Amino acid sequence: MKLPVLSANEIIKALSSVGFSVSRQSGSHFIMVKKERKEKVTVVVPKHRELAKGTLLSIISQSGMSKEDFIKLVRKH
Repeated sequence: MKLPVLSANEIIKALSSVGFSVSRQSGSHFIMVKKERKEKVTVVVPKHRELAKGTLLSIISQSGMSKEDFIKLVRKH
């Protein structure tokens, strides 16, 4: 599946719908956190209008989701 071009706001909205919340902001980066069982999953989202493909893949990897699941999630919103 081809990765769509996404903005930081679209990614934040999608991740928020699956339990992530913005913990804090450090400069131009949002730090999102989701507590799973006894672990804490942290995702860093840079505040850009369009994110590079490599950055998007890194965010997907940090979230623990598969590429396909993430794309389906984004398309819902």
